[in-house]
Amino acid sequence: MLASPVNCITASAIKTVGVIGAGRMGQPIIGHMARRGLTVLSHDIDAGKRGAVEQLGAGWAATPTALAERCEAILICVGYDRDLRELMGTLLGILPRGTIVAVLSTVHPRTIRELAAAARPHGIDLVDTTVARGGHAADAGTLLAFIGGDEAVVERLTPVLSCFSADIAHVGGVGAAQVAKAANNLVMWACLIANHEALALSKRFGIDVDRLREALLISSAENYALRHWGENTMAWAEDDMEIVQQMAHEAGIGLPQAGVNREVCRTLRPKRFKLDEYGV
Repeated sequence: MLASPVNCITASAIKTVGVIGAGRMGQPIIGHMARRGLTVLSHDIDAGKRGAVEQLGAGWAATPTALAERCEAILICVGYDRDLRELMGTLLGILPRGTIVAVLSTVHPRTIRELAAAARPHGIDLVDTTVARGGHAADAGTLLAFIGGDEAVVERLTPVLSCFSADIAHVGGVGAAQVAKAANNLVMWACLIANHEALALSKRFGIDVDRLREALLISSAENYALRHWGENTMAWAEDDMEIVQQMAHEAGIGLPQAGVNREVCRTLRPKRFKLDEYGV
C-alpha cells in the first residue's frame, strides 16, 4: 500500500525525532526533517560529525542514551546487524514507553523481528523503514521508503518519513521492509551489471553510448540504474547481496543469478562506468 506524504508537523503528534547514524544517508535526512520544522537530535559514533549536524539545524547528543530519553521517535541508520543489535541492547530499558524506533539500516529480516519482539514488553514499537533510490534522492528528499509494521504505528510515523521521502510503501508487518529492500537490491544490481555489459558491447561496435542510452530509456530495456547512469557508488553492493544469499539459504531456495551478480559486483566496483575496461 502506498501512503500519501503529508505535512510532517500538522498531521502528526511526533515533534521530536532522534537520528542515530549521521552518515551519507543520515545527514540529508536530518536536514530535511529540521527544515520541515521537526526538532531533531542526532548522534554518531564519529563525534567529528557534530559540526555538520548542527549546521543542518539539528542538536547533538553525546551518547545514544542521551538522545533516547528526549525523542518520541528514533531513526536508526547504523551499518550492520551486529551494530543494530548492540545499540538496541543499550537502548531497551532506557527508551520511554510509546517510543517508535524505525530501522532504516539494511539488515536481515530476522534481526528486525527478533528486536521487535524484544522491544514489545518495554512498550516500544520497533519497525523497519528501509529506503531506496540512493544518495542523490536522499539529498533531494525524494527517497522511496519501504515500511514494515502495524498499521497504527505506520500511520503515526508516516508524516516523519514524508519529510525526506517522495513515496512511502507499507509492505507488510515488521521485517517486511527488509524483504522489500532485498528484492529491490536484487533487481537493481542485476540491472546495473546488465547496463554495463550492454553498453560496453555496443561501444566496442562503434555505437555512440550516450545516444544509445537515450534510446534504451524509451525501450523495453529501460531501468532505474540506466536512468541514473554514472551515479551509483556501489558502496553497499557486497553487503546487500550477502543478505540476499543468507535469506535464500534460510528459505531453501536457489537464486543462481544473485550468486553470479554478487561475484560480478565485487569485480565491477573499482571500474564501474569505465566501459573501455569492462570485460577486459
